[in-house]
Amino acid sequence: MGNVYLALVHHPVYNKHLEVVTTSVTNLDIHDIARSSRTYGIKNYYIVHPSSTMKQLINKVLNFWQEGYGASYNPDRKEAFRIVKLVDSLEDVMLDIEKIEGKKPLTVSTDARLYPNTVSYNFLRKKIKDDENPYLLLFGTGWGLVREVMESATYILEPIYGPTDYNHLSVRSAVAIILDRLLGEEWFCK
Repeated sequence: MGNVYLALVHHPVYNKHLEVVTTSVTNLDIHDIARSSRTYGIKNYYIVHPSSTMKQLINKVLNFWQEGYGASYNPDRKEAFRIVKLVDSLEDVMLDIEKIEGKKPLTVSTDARLYPNTVSYNFLRKKIKDDENPYLLLFGTGWGLVREVMESATYILEPIYGPTDYNHLSVRSAVAIILDRLLGEEWFCK
């Protein structure tokens, strides 16, 4: 399953008024998603952010844990950050994956809502396992990926539901749950 990539998209996404915005980066998302991605064999974890100021901040965090004191203090974090790539846009992600794989990835958008081309975890898990194509899992920040990104996706993954009517997970929690459902051990089938 070495053909799965992940992108955390900070632009273009919606705010709570459904306006297209660029969201801020959170330190926890950088760390926790890198660790989850490395644990589940994600080939590259892309942080998509167009702001030069935010990219400086992200690079400062990445450099501290990869080259600075943090690299020797916490080698596990250094290992997780090895797969992190900072890019300006989704187009840059697609071009990078195409350069690595020799073809464009199939894209999988995530959202807390249902869409006509929504697929189940079991369907996508089987596709990833049986297919040679690269896959790119897209996670939006803020209030989710813009409509154009959702509509252009090859697949849209079904929402994560809990036992209540409340449905507003942090993106890092959603990433961990989804990676386990798609790429984790099949403990639930035993």
